[in-house]
Amino acid sequence: MSTFLKNAWYVAALSPDVGRMLKPVRLLSESIVLYRTLDGQPVALEDACPHRKLPLSMGRLKGDAVECGYHGLTFDCAGTCIDAATQTRIPPLAQVRSYPVRDQYGLLWIWMGDPDRALTTPIIDIPTYNNPNWHITQGESMQVDCHYLWLVDNLLDPSHVAWVHRSSFAGAGTDNTPLELTVTPQGVVSSRWLLNQPPPPFYAPLVKFKGNADRLQHYEVQYPSLAVNMGIYTPAGQGGPNMQEGPDTYRMISYNFLTPIDEDHSQYFWLQHRNTDPQDQDITERNAKGARMAFEEDRLILEAVHQGMKNKTTPTTGLLLDMAANRFRKGLAELIALEAAAPQTTRP
Repeated sequence: MSTFLKNAWYVAALSPDVGRMLKPVRLLSESIVLYRTLDGQPVALEDACPHRKLPLSMGRLKGDAVECGYHGLTFDCAGTCIDAATQTRIPPLAQVRSYPVRDQYGLLWIWMGDPDRALTTPIIDIPTYNNPNWHITQGESMQVDCHYLWLVDNLLDPSHVAWVHRSSFAGAGTDNTPLELTVTPQGVVSSRWLLNQPPPPFYAPLVKFKGNADRLQHYEVQYPSLAVNMGIYTPAGQGGPNMQEGPDTYRMISYNFLTPIDEDHSQYFWLQHRNTDPQDQDITERNAKGARMAFEEDRLILEAVHQGMKNKTTPTTGLLLDMAANRFRKGLAELIALEAAAPQTTRP
């Protein structure tokens, strides 16, 4: 059975990276070509001409249509063949699949499943996205050569920062403070408060108070692979389950969007969102640099994990910290099984 949930919004690309050039991408083991119409609307088509399966991305744009680079079959934005250059009759099977796409948050989102369900399914909400008191960076991305569920596991595991991110996110208590697991209809949350501890190196220059902090690690993943990692810092004594929100409360939210390329590769997109210094470009650049450095540290680990688990010759063992990831995988598998059993419609 596939490990991909088709009826969901995935990030296909950063919005500025898609324009009036044919952009080939591979998503959920399918080849897709992206481009924009003359008025800027995004288009996603199956990247394979139905004649000899030459990628349409090797052709050219003619207005808002795509011309195949082999024999000139031309397809409109809905995937319908509108011209067969070598003959007067358009072959009735000369069609390619089209996919619903949408620009939001500076990202281009794609729906790979039943197109009718895309009409009624919202993209993840970022409630403070347009709040002028918050700053959000431009989206960034990297390819990670591992199965996307290893990334999901990592984003449900606050403990890994104690070893993988020693110079940035690690801090007192990250190695052994118990975790709280919360299961929601949307996914799973793994979280904990670390009380009365020095802020870790990455956050120490960002918080607006001196001395020790109460720190929340909130690691959440929504189905199928949308992660919300939030750090909250308050002066010591003001945090915990009954947190007292004050002017010194610092929040940093990392929105992480994991798009499977295939079973062995993933595309990792992210946005960094903070509730302070919305106009401070220096802080923005430092945050962006620090985030990429941390994600590169994750990439090295997870690519090695992928190879190790794929080629293992001895048994593996589990840890209690795997509980959130295991619960998420179980819920996702149930959704995939339900999807596989349901009738699907495709476009065109």
